[in-house]
Amino acid sequence: MEQQVATGFLIVRASGADAVKAAITGTTAVPDRIQLVMRCPVPRGANLSFGDCALRACSGDVVLLTVAAARLSVGFAELHPLMFQPVHVSPPLRTLFTNAVAHVISAAGALDPRGVGHHLLGLAELVLRSALRAELDRVDALAARRREAVDYIRTHLSEPSLDADRIAGALFISRRRLYQLFDDGQGVSERIKRMRIELAKTLLADPAQAARGIAEIAKDCGFANATHFSRTFRKVVGETPRDFREREQAR
Repeated sequence: MEQQVATGFLIVRASGADAVKAAITGTTAVPDRIQLVMRCPVPRGANLSFGDCALRACSGDVVLLTVAAARLSVGFAELHPLMFQPVHVSPPLRTLFTNAVAHVISAAGALDPRGVGHHLLGLAELVLRSALRAELDRVDALAARRREAVDYIRTHLSEPSLDADRIAGALFISRRRLYQLFDDGQGVSERIKRMRIELAKTLLADPAQAARGIAEIAKDCGFANATHFSRTFRKVVGETPRDFREREQAR
Protein backbone atom coordinates (compact mmCIF):
# COMPACT_ATOMS: atom_id res chain seq x y z
CA MET A 1 0.00 0.00 0.00
CA GLU A 2 2.72 2.47 1.04
CA GLN A 3 4.55 2.11 -2.28
CA GLN A 4 1.33 2.85 -4.18
CA VAL A 5 0.79 6.30 -2.67
CA ALA A 6 1.46 8.92 -5.35
CA THR A 7 2.77 12.36 -4.49
CA GLY A 8 -0.07 14.81 -3.91
CA PHE A 9 -2.58 12.17 -2.88
CA LEU A 10 -4.01 10.92 0.41
CA ILE A 11 -5.23 7.42 1.18
CA VAL A 12 -7.53 6.92 4.16
CA ARG A 13 -7.94 3.38 5.41
CA ALA A 14 -9.31 1.53 8.42
CA SER A 15 -7.24 -0.66 10.69
CA GLY A 16 -7.69 -2.80 13.76
CA ALA A 17 -9.64 -5.94 14.63
CA ASP A 18 -13.01 -4.44 13.74
CA ALA A 19 -11.76 -3.44 10.28
CA VAL A 20 -10.52 -6.96 9.61
CA LYS A 21 -13.81 -8.42 10.82
CA ALA A 22 -15.81 -6.04 8.63
CA ALA A 23 -13.70 -6.96 5.60
CA ILE A 24 -14.27 -10.68 6.20
CA THR A 25 -17.99 -10.53 7.03
CA GLY A 26 -18.95 -7.64 4.75
CA THR A 27 -20.39 -5.64 7.64
CA THR A 28 -19.96 -1.91 8.22
CA ALA A 29 -18.54 -1.99 11.74
CA VAL A 30 -16.70 1.12 12.88
CA PRO A 31 -12.95 0.37 12.88
CA ASP A 32 -10.65 0.75 15.88
CA ARG A 33 -8.36 3.16 14.08
CA ILE A 34 -8.17 5.36 11.02
CA GLN A 35 -4.93 5.67 9.09
CA LEU A 36 -3.94 8.60 6.90
CA VAL A 37 -1.26 7.69 4.37
CA MET A 38 0.54 10.44 2.47
CA ARG A 39 3.89 10.89 0.76
CA CYS A 40 5.85 13.67 2.51
CA PRO A 41 9.56 14.63 2.55
CA VAL A 42 10.17 14.13 6.29
CA PRO A 43 12.94 12.41 8.30
CA ARG A 44 12.65 8.65 7.76
CA GLY A 45 12.64 5.87 10.28
CA ALA A 46 10.44 7.53 12.88
CA ASN A 47 8.01 5.19 14.64
CA LEU A 48 6.37 7.17 17.43
CA SER A 49 3.35 6.50 19.64
CA PHE A 50 1.44 9.10 21.65
CA GLY A 51 -1.48 7.45 23.42
CA ASP A 52 -4.25 6.89 20.87
CA CYS A 53 -2.13 8.35 18.06
CA ALA A 54 0.88 6.94 16.22
CA LEU A 55 3.20 8.41 13.64
CA ARG A 56 5.41 6.41 11.33
CA ALA A 57 7.74 7.67 8.61
CA CYS A 58 8.48 4.84 6.16
CA SER A 59 10.94 4.53 3.33
CA GLY A 60 9.97 6.39 0.20
CA ASP A 61 8.84 9.45 2.18
CA VAL A 62 5.55 7.79 3.10
CA VAL A 63 3.95 8.92 6.35
CA LEU A 64 1.31 6.92 8.26
CA LEU A 65 -0.69 8.84 10.84
CA THR A 66 -2.93 6.56 12.91
CA VAL A 67 -5.65 7.88 15.21
CA ALA A 68 -8.46 6.30 17.22
CA ALA A 69 -11.64 6.41 15.15
CA ALA A 70 -13.77 6.95 18.25
CA ARG A 71 -11.96 10.20 19.04
CA LEU A 72 -12.68 11.85 15.70
CA SER A 73 -15.63 14.23 15.58
CA VAL A 74 -16.29 13.23 11.96
CA GLY A 75 -18.16 9.92 11.79
CA PHE A 76 -16.76 6.89 10.02
CA ALA A 77 -19.74 6.79 7.64
CA GLU A 78 -19.02 10.38 6.61
CA LEU A 79 -15.52 9.38 5.54
CA HIS A 80 -16.80 6.92 2.94
CA PRO A 81 -15.91 9.17 -0.07
CA LEU A 82 -12.26 9.12 1.06
CA MET A 83 -11.82 5.50 2.03
CA PHE A 84 -9.34 3.16 0.33
CA GLN A 85 -8.74 5.28 -2.76
CA PRO A 86 -6.24 7.98 -3.75
CA VAL A 87 -7.75 11.40 -3.04
CA HIS A 88 -6.05 14.52 -4.35
CA VAL A 89 -4.76 16.87 -1.64
CA SER A 90 -4.18 20.56 -2.36
CA PRO A 91 -0.56 21.80 -2.11
CA PRO A 92 -1.31 24.12 0.89
CA LEU A 93 -2.87 21.25 2.87
CA ARG A 94 -0.04 18.92 1.91
CA THR A 95 2.52 21.50 3.04
CA LEU A 96 0.72 22.01 6.35
CA PHE A 97 0.65 18.24 6.99
CA THR A 98 4.31 17.81 6.02
CA ASN A 99 5.52 20.65 8.22
CA ALA A 100 3.45 19.51 11.21
CA VAL A 101 4.74 15.93 10.93
CA ALA A 102 8.35 17.06 10.45
CA HIS A 103 8.20 19.28 13.52
CA VAL A 104 6.74 16.49 15.68
CA ILE A 105 9.41 14.02 14.54
CA SER A 106 12.28 16.44 15.08
CA ALA A 107 11.11 17.55 18.55
CA ALA A 108 9.43 14.36 19.78
CA GLY A 109 11.83 13.84 22.68
CA ALA A 110 11.09 17.25 24.18
CA LEU A 111 7.31 17.17 23.80
CA ASP A 112 4.61 16.00 26.20
CA PRO A 113 3.12 12.76 24.79
CA ARG A 114 -0.43 13.65 25.76
CA GLY A 115 -0.13 17.07 24.19
CA VAL A 116 1.34 15.59 21.01
CA GLY A 117 -1.53 13.09 20.89
CA HIS A 118 -4.06 15.93 20.95
CA HIS A 119 -2.03 17.79 18.32
CA LEU A 120 -1.91 14.80 15.94
CA LEU A 121 -5.60 14.08 16.44
CA GLY A 122 -6.37 17.68 15.50
CA LEU A 123 -4.07 17.40 12.50
CA ALA A 124 -5.85 14.23 11.33
CA GLU A 125 -9.22 15.92 11.83
CA LEU A 126 -8.11 18.97 9.83
CA VAL A 127 -6.75 16.90 6.94
CA LEU A 128 -9.79 14.60 6.83
CA ARG A 129 -12.34 17.41 6.91
CA SER A 130 -10.46 19.50 4.34
CA ALA A 131 -9.97 16.54 1.98
CA LEU A 132 -13.59 15.48 2.42
CA ARG A 133 -14.90 18.94 1.59
CA ALA A 134 -12.68 19.15 -1.51
CA GLU A 135 -13.73 15.66 -2.65
CA LEU A 136 -17.45 16.39 -2.20
CA ASP A 137 -17.05 19.66 -4.11
CA ARG A 138 -15.26 17.78 -6.90
CA VAL A 139 -17.98 15.12 -7.07
CA ASP A 140 -20.71 17.80 -7.12
CA ALA A 141 -18.95 19.65 -9.95
CA LEU A 142 -18.49 16.39 -11.86
CA ALA A 143 -22.17 15.51 -11.44
CA ALA A 144 -23.22 18.98 -12.63
CA ARG A 145 -21.09 18.69 -15.78
CA ARG A 146 -22.41 15.19 -16.40
CA ARG A 147 -25.99 16.51 -16.19
CA GLU A 148 -25.09 19.23 -18.70
CA ALA A 149 -23.72 16.62 -21.09
CA VAL A 150 -26.77 14.37 -20.70
CA ASP A 151 -29.13 17.33 -21.23
CA TYR A 152 -27.27 18.27 -24.40
CA ILE A 153 -27.43 14.69 -25.68
CA ARG A 154 -31.14 14.46 -24.92
CA THR A 155 -31.85 17.75 -26.73
CA HIS A 156 -29.95 16.67 -29.86
CA LEU A 157 -30.78 12.95 -30.00
CA SER A 158 -32.57 13.31 -33.34
CA GLU A 159 -29.40 14.56 -35.05
CA PRO A 160 -27.30 11.75 -36.59
CA SER A 161 -24.17 13.95 -36.38
CA LEU A 162 -24.25 13.91 -32.58
CA ASP A 163 -20.94 12.51 -31.30
CA ALA A 164 -18.32 12.96 -28.58
CA ASP A 165 -16.46 15.77 -30.37
CA ARG A 166 -19.62 17.80 -30.80
CA ILE A 167 -20.71 17.34 -27.18
CA ALA A 168 -17.25 18.27 -25.90
CA GLY A 169 -17.23 21.37 -28.07
CA ALA A 170 -20.66 22.44 -26.87
CA LEU A 171 -19.56 22.10 -23.23
CA PHE A 172 -16.16 23.74 -23.90
CA ILE A 173 -14.26 20.78 -22.51
CA SER A 174 -11.76 18.37 -24.02
CA ARG A 175 -12.79 15.02 -25.42
CA ARG A 176 -10.73 13.37 -22.68
CA ARG A 177 -12.59 15.33 -20.01
CA LEU A 178 -15.91 14.31 -21.55
CA TYR A 179 -14.97 10.64 -21.37
CA GLN A 180 -14.05 11.14 -17.70
CA LEU A 181 -17.60 12.38 -17.06
CA PHE A 182 -18.95 9.07 -18.36
CA ASP A 183 -16.36 6.78 -16.82
CA ASP A 184 -19.03 4.24 -15.85
CA GLY A 185 -18.30 1.45 -18.28
CA GLN A 186 -20.64 2.70 -21.00
CA GLY A 187 -18.74 5.51 -22.68
CA VAL A 188 -20.18 8.40 -24.66
CA SER A 189 -21.18 6.58 -27.85
CA GLU A 190 -22.87 3.80 -25.90
CA ARG A 191 -24.71 6.38 -23.77
CA ILE A 192 -26.02 8.11 -26.91
CA LYS A 193 -27.15 4.79 -28.38
CA ARG A 194 -28.94 3.73 -25.18
CA MET A 195 -30.71 7.08 -24.87
CA ARG A 196 -31.84 6.83 -28.50
CA ILE A 197 -33.20 3.35 -27.91
CA GLU A 198 -35.06 4.51 -24.79
CA LEU A 199 -36.62 7.36 -26.77
CA ALA A 200 -37.59 4.90 -29.51
CA LYS A 201 -39.24 2.59 -26.97
CA THR A 202 -41.28 5.50 -25.62
CA LEU A 203 -42.46 6.51 -29.11
CA LEU A 204 -43.21 2.95 -30.19
CA ALA A 205 -45.28 2.28 -27.07
CA ASP A 206 -47.29 5.51 -27.44
CA PRO A 207 -50.73 4.90 -29.02
CA ALA A 208 -50.66 8.46 -30.33
CA GLN A 209 -47.67 7.50 -32.48
CA ALA A 210 -49.29 4.32 -33.87
CA ALA A 211 -49.89 5.76 -37.34
CA ARG A 212 -46.25 6.71 -37.81
CA GLY A 213 -43.91 4.38 -39.64
CA ILE A 214 -40.81 2.75 -38.17
CA ALA A 215 -38.61 4.83 -40.49
CA GLU A 216 -40.10 8.08 -39.14
CA ILE A 217 -39.48 7.05 -35.56
CA ALA A 218 -35.94 5.96 -36.47
CA LYS A 219 -35.31 9.44 -37.89
CA ASP A 220 -36.71 11.12 -34.78
CA CYS A 221 -34.26 9.12 -32.70
CA GLY A 222 -31.21 10.07 -34.74
CA PHE A 223 -30.72 6.89 -36.76
CA ALA A 224 -29.55 7.32 -40.35
CA ASN A 225 -31.98 4.73 -41.72
CA ALA A 226 -34.61 2.22 -40.63
CA THR A 227 -32.36 -0.78 -41.26
CA HIS A 228 -29.66 0.44 -38.89
CA PHE A 229 -32.32 1.36 -36.34
CA SER A 230 -33.99 -2.04 -36.47
CA ARG A 231 -30.68 -3.88 -36.18
CA THR A 232 -29.54 -1.76 -33.22
CA PHE A 233 -32.94 -1.94 -31.50
CA ARG A 234 -33.09 -5.70 -31.77
CA LYS A 235 -29.54 -6.06 -30.41
CA VAL A 236 -30.31 -3.91 -27.37
CA VAL A 237 -33.94 -4.82 -26.64
CA GLY A 238 -34.06 -8.39 -27.92
CA GLU A 239 -36.86 -7.93 -30.44
CA THR A 240 -37.61 -5.86 -33.54
CA PRO A 241 -39.17 -2.39 -33.25
CA ARG A 242 -42.32 -3.72 -34.92
CA ASP A 243 -42.69 -6.64 -32.50
CA PHE A 244 -42.04 -4.35 -29.56
CA ARG A 245 -44.68 -1.89 -30.76
CA GLU A 246 -47.31 -4.59 -31.27
CA ARG A 247 -46.68 -6.12 -27.88
CA GLU A 248 -46.67 -2.80 -26.00
CA GLN A 249 -49.76 -1.39 -27.70
CA ALA A 250 -51.64 -4.64 -27.23
CA ARG A 251 -51.18 -4.19 -23.49
